[in-house]
Amino acid sequence: MKEKYHCRDCDKVLKMKGDEILDGKLLKYKEEDKTEHIVFKCNECFKKNPSLTNYQPCEVYSRIVGYLRPVQQWHASKQEEFRQRKLYKIKVGK
Repeated sequence: MKEKYHCRDCDKVLKMKGDEILDGKLLKYKEEDKTEHIVFKCNECFKKNPSLTNYQPCEVYSRIVGYLRPVQQWHASKQEEFRQRKLYKIKVGK
């Protein structure tokens, strides 16, 4: 089944031909911390407002020194350490 792409603003399903978007745009936004967001907008919504609005970043919590704290409240070196962490899957069983 093909993946459907929706307009970020009006939730309209965008028409595709292969990998090409026929009636919309793919937009990439970068935050100050280099986090990248990929957003789809239909042509009508893009004409009205080409920027990303009504965006609220997800607050990520992790454990530090025994307490769960939002990562954004950590000091810069701990935040960098968090970004460099890797997830490992351990195979259990026979």
